[in-house]
Amino acid sequence: MTRGRTITLGMLWHSAASGNLGVTALTVANLALVRQAAARAGVTPRFVIIGPREHLPPNVFGDYIESVALDSRYLARRSGYWALLSRLDGLLDIGAGDSFADIYSRRRFAMIYATKRLARMRGKPLLFSPQTIGPFTKQPYRWLASDAMTGSVGVVARDPASAALARTLAPRARVIEAVDVAFALPFEPRNRATDHLDVGLNISGLLTTESVNGTNRYGLSYDHEALFRGLVEALLARPNVRVHLICHVNAANMPGDDDGLVADRFARDYPQVISVPDFKTASDAKSYISGLHMLVAGRMHACIAAFSSGVPVVPIAYSRKFSGLFTGVLGYEHILPVAGHDTASAIAFVLDRIDHRADLAEAIRLGSERVDGRLALYATELDHFIGNLI
Repeated sequence: MTRGRTITLGMLWHSAASGNLGVTALTVANLALVRQAAARAGVTPRFVIIGPREHLPPNVFGDYIESVALDSRYLARRSGYWALLSRLDGLLDIGAGDSFADIYSRRRFAMIYATKRLARMRGKPLLFSPQTIGPFTKQPYRWLASDAMTGSVGVVARDPASAALARTLAPRARVIEAVDVAFALPFEPRNRATDHLDVGLNISGLLTTESVNGTNRYGLSYDHEALFRGLVEALLARPNVRVHLICHVNAANMPGDDDGLVADRFARDYPQVISVPDFKTASDAKSYISGLHMLVAGRMHACIAAFSSGVPVVPIAYSRKFSGLFTGVLGYEHILPVAGHDTASAIAFVLDRIDHRADLAEAIRLGSERVDGRLALYATELDHFIGNLI
C-alpha cells in the first residue's frame, strides 16, 4: 500500500445542489463515511459528484470536491461521461436513494442503467452504496437490473426487502444489507427547551398535492393535509406546546413537491405556529430537529434526522421504504402506515404517540444499536473497496 496516495472517486447519482435535503443528506453522509475509510487506508480521496442537473446553487462543499451535471447529452458524448470515467479510480453509486427502480420514467431508468454499464465497459469498479433496490415488476427492467448488479463489485441495500430482491434478481452479485447512510449525517446538537413542548411538523408537499388533487397515487387511507390540520389544531389547543413547521424539500421549480408552499399556507391559516426558515443544508435541518421534543414527518430523511439525533418521531409512511427501514431494520413500530386509518383515527394515533414519546425514545435507543452495527458493515465494504483500488 502506498501511503499518501490520492484516489479519485465518482459519487454517482449523488447531488451537490438538490432542493430535497434528503438527497443531499445522502451525499454529505456518504462523503463523511468514505473519508473515514480513506483515512484508515492512508489515502487522500478526491470526489466527483455526478448527478442530475439542478436548478439551485450547490449546498455540498469541501476540499477535493467537484461536481458534474449529468444529462443525456453529457452521457452520450465521448468527451462527456465516457471521458470522465477515464480519470476515476472507482465509483460509489447511491442511486439517488430510491431511483434504481421501475417506478419512475423509462428515460430516467435508462440513464441510471447506462451510467453503470458504461463504467463496467471502462473497467471501473462500481459499488452500490446503501439504497432501496426496486421494485422491478416487469421486463426489461428486471433483466437490466440483474445485469447492473451482477457487474458491480457489490450491492449494499438499506433494508431487508431490497436485499432480498437483489439476491433474487442477481444471485451471483455480492449483496450486503446495511442501513441508510443519512444516519451518519454530521450535525450540531441543540439544547431542548424545558418550559415548552416543541413539536415539529414536516408536511409533505408531495402528499399534500395528492390530497388536494384527489389522485392519491400512494394509496393512503386518510387525507394527508387534513391529518396535519387536525394535528395543528389539537396541539395549539394544548398549553405550553409550540408547533414548528419544518420543510425538508424546497422545490420552487416543482410546486407539486414543495414543502415550503404548504408550510406557508399553514402559517397563514395558523399564525400561532413557528414557521421555520428554509434550511441551507441537510446538516442545518438535522441540527434544528435535534432541539425538538417530537417530530411528525412525511419525508423519510427528516424522520432519519430525528431518529439519529434521539428525537421521538412518527414517520408518515407512503411507501415500503418507510416500513422496510423503520420496522424491518430498526424494529421501530411507531409509524403511521399507508393504510388502516381514516383521517380521524390517524390524528388520534399520532397524538397518542406524542403523549407516549418516552416509549418512542426507548425504541430509538434500542434501534440505534442496530444502526451502529449496520453502518459498521458498510464501513467494512468501503474498506474492501478502497483497499482494492490501491
